[in-house]
Amino acid sequence: MTTVTMNISLTDDLKAFVDTRVKSRGYSSSSEYVRDLLRRDEERAKEERFKALIEDGIQSESAGDWDDLRAAFLADSGVQTSPPESSLESSLRSSPRPSRRSA
Repeated sequence: MTTVTMNISLTDDLKAFVDTRVKSRGYSSSSEYVRDLLRRDEERAKEERFKALIEDGIQSESAGDWDDLRAAFLADSGVQTSPPESSLESSLRSSPRPSRRSA
């Protein structure tokens, strides 16, 4: 992969921030820090696109019933699922436990 040089202008405050981040996070240079930021932003953009595609699929008329799709996916993937818990089990798990006081 070839690299090209790109110059950017920063305020003194931003330059100090970058320098601090480079030192505190173990980057070898400000260029390495900025490249890492750009890679992370690129990953976020891919995730946003992926989520948008999923949302489009869910909203489409051909999506079908979610429970049916989920059941088919789980069956195809071989994932073992446990039966849904009863409302009593759920409420017992979510209720706060009494604290024990030592005498």
